[in-house]
Amino acid sequence: MPLIRGMALGQYIPADTPIHRLDPRSKLLITVLSMVLIFLTKSFPAMAMWAALIFIVAKVSKIPASSLLRSAGPILILIIFTSLLHVFFTGGETVIFSIGPLRASAEGTITAFRTGLRLFLLVLFTALLTFTTSPSELSDGLEAALGPLSRFGFPAHEVAMMMTIALRFIPTLFEETERIINAQVSRGADFESGGLLKRAKAYIPVLIPLFVLVFKRADTLASAMETRCYRGGKGRVRMYPLTWGSAENRAVLCFALFSAVVLLLNRLA
Repeated sequence: MPLIRGMALGQYIPADTPIHRLDPRSKLLITVLSMVLIFLTKSFPAMAMWAALIFIVAKVSKIPASSLLRSAGPILILIIFTSLLHVFFTGGETVIFSIGPLRASAEGTITAFRTGLRLFLLVLFTALLTFTTSPSELSDGLEAALGPLSRFGFPAHEVAMMMTIALRFIPTLFEETERIINAQVSRGADFESGGLLKRAKAYIPVLIPLFVLVFKRADTLASAMETRCYRGGKGRVRMYPLTWGSAENRAVLCFALFSAVVLLLNRLA
């Protein structure tokens, strides 16, 4: 399964770079703002600037371009499906071609390409966060960012822990899936031939042991946390406290200036 073998989502690539050394709260802030601004971007020149920023940050972070591009693999089908919906269901006067009652317009095609590009850039930007931030740093950053909500009863530590565990086990889950698929293939299972329904049925022997492994890992993790007397975030201390310094201020300021230029370009285009 090439898609599973090349899975890069949720992985952390350790390196000693300025991006890796940034406080995780600054990277979370920049990532969230970029998600909002990318969805507000409509012009293709502005989107090209977002793409240039992503690959510049990846270059500075020493993230291989192949790993960055592979991170979009899991949602490639979603991007294609969403784009097709826009092609056929976005109204327009200029009809390019039609399939029965479905008509593809030029306006719909442009909207589909714009939407697909937005999703692609969004995934790449999010992948940069996980590539340059370790799970423990990400957990600490999320907990610190959500900390003010704890005054209103929001379980900041628990939410941060759940999100971090989910990201941590994504690569492991795909490794287990590939191992099960290889075991089924060695027993004569065929996942490639036949129609869509036949191939879907072929994956049933994969899903059952996969669910068993997932619940077993969850039970093992829960037992390990209880054995170590885990009681949530109350009274928890950190070996390496988070520090927000001049590097983080410069990063946020540079991102703010870049965003202002992109928004201006988006308005002029």
